[in-house]
Amino acid sequence: MNHTSIEQPLFAVIGCGLIGRKRVAALASASPGIPPPAVPLLYTCDLDATRAADLARLAPGCTAVTDYQIILADARVSAVIISTLNASLAPIALAAVRAGKHVLVEKPGALNAAQLRTIRGAAAVTGARVRLGYNHRFHPALRQARELIDAGELGPLMFLRGRYGHGGRKGYDREWRADPALSGGGELIDQGVHLIDLAGWFLGEFRTIDGHATTCFWDMKVDDNAFLSLRTAAGQTAWLHVSCTEWKNLFSLEIYGRDAKIAIDGLGGSYGVEKLTFYKMLPQMGPPNTTSWEYPGGDDSWALETRAFLDDIRLNREPAPGLTEGIRTLEVVEEVYRKSGYLAATPRPGGTEGVRD
Repeated sequence: MNHTSIEQPLFAVIGCGLIGRKRVAALASASPGIPPPAVPLLYTCDLDATRAADLARLAPGCTAVTDYQIILADARVSAVIISTLNASLAPIALAAVRAGKHVLVEKPGALNAAQLRTIRGAAAVTGARVRLGYNHRFHPALRQARELIDAGELGPLMFLRGRYGHGGRKGYDREWRADPALSGGGELIDQGVHLIDLAGWFLGEFRTIDGHATTCFWDMKVDDNAFLSLRTAAGQTAWLHVSCTEWKNLFSLEIYGRDAKIAIDGLGGSYGVEKLTFYKMLPQMGPPNTTSWEYPGGDDSWALETRAFLDDIRLNREPAPGLTEGIRTLEVVEEVYRKSGYLAATPRPGGTEGVRD
């Protein structure tokens, strides 16, 4: 397949749960000149035929299937979005890459870094582009933080502190995320990978990985809290805590430079209005100049991420975050799990590509 001159990639979505629906909506708003619901979507795929059919109705001409191999065999499909359970992400992504399809795969992309390394090897052969679905990078406060840092407003970065958590719900410890064979782990591989990805985005690669994961409350074999201290070769530190015993949903990220600090709170919805506060140190020090922005609008991170994926394909560029970043993130997760006594999960046989929420 020629990957260099695709004017309008034609898509398929594999996994038609809540996230799959978000992805179809994002395709509609990320496709210039194609008003919803006429998105460039050829297939929806789910083991639940009804769910696949319901989602296919949003795109005229879209076909619902229950076997993703049908999609991979169709030469018209140039890109697939994979939004399944964690255990199915890497096997389907690998098959898609080997079939010459570009891939947007939900975080964490795999149960472990070794699976992503295998995908990277296959992508090097076929030329497929693979983007990891870390949509938090596209939230408005995170984008503005990136702009402020790139403009030098914070000076050299010293460290960051991040907290992310939710309180679960009744029966949470009996859902798929509590099953290590399906999830690969608990809160660390669920929400924690977002914080690790963001920390690496701002500080760079981490050479020293300390911390532990633990199960404090929920009756499950995976972690419900994790505490990390990550350090770059230059000594910059990311201090992170993720939790599903955070009884009031919380997102907080603070980034400290020698000249200023950024504090980001909330992600919208149950996490509260997204807000960025910029604290600029004065020459005489003392109380800083303080500027705040709030972003009360809807979450457009999914659409912006999808648009970036479209650009990856059209420009034949390496996605960021892509497999390299995804591998580094899962290496951090694996090291913390190793130190904490959580064993690597073994995927269960059979398909699970229809029930991610």
